[in-house]
Amino acid sequence: MQDAAGARAIFFTNWDEKNVPMKMLSKKPLLRPLPPAPAVPIDEIKRRRLAVMEEMARSNIDVIVLTDHQNIQYLTDYQSLSWTYNARPVLAAISTADLQLFGSLAEARTVEARERSFTAHYYDGYLPEAVDVIAGWIKQAGPGLRRIAVDYGSDSRGLGSLELIDALADLSLDGRVVSACDVLWNVRLIKSRFEAEMKRISFDIVNRAFDTVIASAYIGIPEYELCQKLQAQIYLNGAETAAPIAMLFSKGDFAYGRPPSERMLVEGHYIWTDFRSTYGGYPADRNRIARAGMPSSWEVETYDKVRRLTIGLASSVKPGMSCAELYTRFERMWRDADLGARYSKVSRIGHGGGLDITEPPSISPVDNTEIRPGMILHLEPKLERDGAVFQFEEVVYVTEDGCEFLSELSPETIPVVS
Repeated sequence: MQDAAGARAIFFTNWDEKNVPMKMLSKKPLLRPLPPAPAVPIDEIKRRRLAVMEEMARSNIDVIVLTDHQNIQYLTDYQSLSWTYNARPVLAAISTADLQLFGSLAEARTVEARERSFTAHYYDGYLPEAVDVIAGWIKQAGPGLRRIAVDYGSDSRGLGSLELIDALADLSLDGRVVSACDVLWNVRLIKSRFEAEMKRISFDIVNRAFDTVIASAYIGIPEYELCQKLQAQIYLNGAETAAPIAMLFSKGDFAYGRPPSERMLVEGHYIWTDFRSTYGGYPADRNRIARAGMPSSWEVETYDKVRRLTIGLASSVKPGMSCAELYTRFERMWRDADLGARYSKVSRIGHGGGLDITEPPSISPVDNTEIRPGMILHLEPKLERDGAVFQFEEVVYVTEDGCEFLSELSPETIPVVS
């Protein structure tokens, strides 16, 4: 079985920028074609399940029904194109002793194409029939399995279904179903080295795509065209998917959720993009900026200040500190840099990452989650000033004694389109 490192030649080099020690990806070109991501090692799947089962026992939960694609993939490594079919969902259930996958009859050939670490049950029909099969399995598994949870809740995009909730509530001891999100996130917060390598490759795909596409951009190009080129390049670089991308041209009227439009790039515009790709199911999430035309001296200086602050903050991450403490450190660094008011439309300056684009914890003044080895954290404070935007999303993997960067650092100088 191919391991994560075998998916692509990756290596680190020691790097120092004015005595700030860091690691970054080499500039070695991507191998083409990029091979499919390797399967998750079976020992890792077993470790994940055991950790969830232990959390379930501590939380007095007998069964968790899994409806979120990422949660099912995390515990089964099952890959299917059927995730998009809500009418015939792929679901799973985990007890403190077992894990089962539930799919329509159409899933059988995909499941049986290779050896699996789970048992599959099939239903003939749609969502109501899927619910009947899951309820039947819970009944058959034993009368003790009656404290039931579902992965609906914070930072989880489960497939909401009243049929499922009603059926599970009828089976539960007290007629109610609870959220499994705390149990699952307690496990998913800590990423293995395998997961970190999948993220590393995904970041490399999008970083190189941005560099390639910005180098070919020109004054007058519309947002939608640059967006399409970036998505296409992400696929060409080996991504499994390239989800919708934010691509904005602006000088002071940034609306970060706006889809790409026919707006043309003019001199003085800032380009802001928040782009996506997945490799092995693990998405990249990375902000980058560029400028149309040469920046003024204050822009160059501000770019450098915000970039250095972001890198310095990221490199200061250590296990044992809390997210709130890291936020307090950011506030002190921002104040010392005399940058003025930061962008304040969101209450955090970073977040976790894994199989989802954004995951717990939040780097905010109210999140007291302890930072632990194995967490992946994104740091991305933002400044808007005089029509310009400065944001650098740097990503670290927390180690036993500090952290390492999972992505090539943002450019030392503003990328310029002319």
